[in-house]
Amino acid sequence: MRARELLDYMRPSVLQLQALPPLALYLHLPWCIRKCPYCDFNSHAVRGDEAVVRWAGADAPAVTQVSAPAELPEQRYIDALVADLEAALPLVWGRTVHSIFIGGGTPSLFSPQAIDRLLGDVRARLRLEADCEVTLEANPGTFEKDRFRAYRAAGVTRLSVGVQSFDDGLLQAVGRVHDRRQAIAALEEAAEAFDTFNLDLMYALPGQTPEMLAQDLNTALALAPPHLSVYHLTIEPNTFFAKHPPVLPEDDIAYGMLDQITEATGSAGLERYEISAYARAGHRCVHNLNYWQFGDYLGLGAGAHSKLSFAHRVVRQMRLREPGLYMEQALAGAALAQDEDVRRADLPFEFMLNALRLREGFALQDFTERTGLPLSAIAAGLAEGERRGLLVRDAARVRPSEKGFDFLSDLQEIFLSGA
Repeated sequence: MRARELLDYMRPSVLQLQALPPLALYLHLPWCIRKCPYCDFNSHAVRGDEAVVRWAGADAPAVTQVSAPAELPEQRYIDALVADLEAALPLVWGRTVHSIFIGGGTPSLFSPQAIDRLLGDVRARLRLEADCEVTLEANPGTFEKDRFRAYRAAGVTRLSVGVQSFDDGLLQAVGRVHDRRQAIAALEEAAEAFDTFNLDLMYALPGQTPEMLAQDLNTALALAPPHLSVYHLTIEPNTFFAKHPPVLPEDDIAYGMLDQITEATGSAGLERYEISAYARAGHRCVHNLNYWQFGDYLGLGAGAHSKLSFAHRVVRQMRLREPGLYMEQALAGAALAQDEDVRRADLPFEFMLNALRLREGFALQDFTERTGLPLSAIAAGLAEGERRGLLVRDAARVRPSEKGFDFLSDLQEIFLSGA
């Protein structure tokens, strides 16, 4: 499917956006060594000899060495991403990109040389902010000595390391390919190579106790990450865990674990600025903030999603999901699987679903600017949220209360129902 003609995006409609929001770029690299049983992202396990994992010997540094196989179509996939970008350029022409996020899958399966080429091709076609944040997702089971430094030399400015746990038993329970030693080695390497990086943890894992979580937090915080993301394991549809559910900690134990996380991160000087994100001053994730503030993003790659604003509409797109089909069609200039306007009635909930994740909430002016709707579109919901003690507001801002932060889905649901 090809994008509509540019004039179709520009034609008058019911919305009236006074200004376009900031623009980010998302690049999806869909391959992993193997699919994690909880993962519902568009990721695809490489098979057979397509990924060769060579474990370091007992006397060698605690790292995993990964050979990106000849069968992993690095160059063809990057060719497809660049063709996809060129087809999308008319939709973002003249706009500045403030952040880039290379996600997956496991982007660190791609060689530093491939990432260098990809970012060079992006810079040749888009205007980037001078201090544009460039994040690369990496897994501890997919790096070798100095590999992270090579990503830094290629133009990556921020690494996000998917550790999930430091407990070998828990790592096996959730299907990760690394162990505790490799996780620590990867994070130490990230700290040496980058001025800022993110450590990704999960909690409420199968068989996890509060004491085990405390050990994970102690290990994580001892490594002094500038940014920490901590996610509750949830069972998503169409995953292995959905078909074969593990035994997870009961809800009251999981709530207690969240209290543990809040207390431990606060004591370590990390501010909880988003429902699952904690950061030191100056280390918030610019790219994710753009999502939560209902900014625009152009998503390229197999299964990638975009949200793009125009003067009279907000558009959502999705690329073809299957990597082989995506490459074929992107190279032919037809990578889209979906391309449609967001319905006016859906915009309030879509905005609130993101903005209320932030501790600071949002400015009322941002709602009108980024949806093209008057404040009357959310007036009833704001009144109901305030009545139930889930949000607080003044003349300029709205933010979740402490209760609203604890029961965020209840607060968001108010705007889904149009209360």
